[in-house]
Amino acid sequence: MTKPLGLLPTLPQQPQRGMFRSLAIAASGLTAQRVRMETIATNLANAETTRGPNGQPYQRRVVRMEPGNVAAGAGVSAGMAVPGMIPYSVAPFGTEAFQVPATGDAPRSIAVDITEPAQGVQVAGIETDNSEGPLVYDPGHPDADAKGYVRYPNVHVTDEMIDLMDARRVFEANATVFQSAKAMLKRSLDI
Repeated sequence: MTKPLGLLPTLPQQPQRGMFRSLAIAASGLTAQRVRMETIATNLANAETTRGPNGQPYQRRVVRMEPGNVAAGAGVSAGMAVPGMIPYSVAPFGTEAFQVPATGDAPRSIAVDITEPAQGVQVAGIETDNSEGPLVYDPGHPDADAKGYVRYPNVHVTDEMIDLMDARRVFEANATVFQSAKAMLKRSLDI
């Protein structure tokens, strides 16, 4: 470890303090609900997609969450593959990666301290709902079979909208917790 010239030696990074854990837990909830809302938006956007890249109708995707260490990727599991996302490396995991939304920015490292993990929520995976969608008689459709039936995706718009409202409410609750914890920390600095 090199030290800057003319300055006192820098101390090693301290582990996450208890007063910042509430911020980390709320942030993990924000991240997990954001992934959930993006997945629901993908489902809604593909509700009428009768032929995907594999030649089959779109299959609904569902986010699976679990309690976890918020330091291990801020709500997204290390190594998880999420469509439309780019890998970021996470220190101190080295070359392991987790996914964040593709924004066109170059990947960057995110340093996290896992010596005193805070509990929160993390996305354990995005799973495909393998149930079959409705079979609709539409002989003029380009994807109709020999009998004139088209298999539509298993996405029910009303169910997705209910899930979206739920995810939004949970996101707002986590944002409120984060803002409240931030205000309490700020007030404690004024003492």
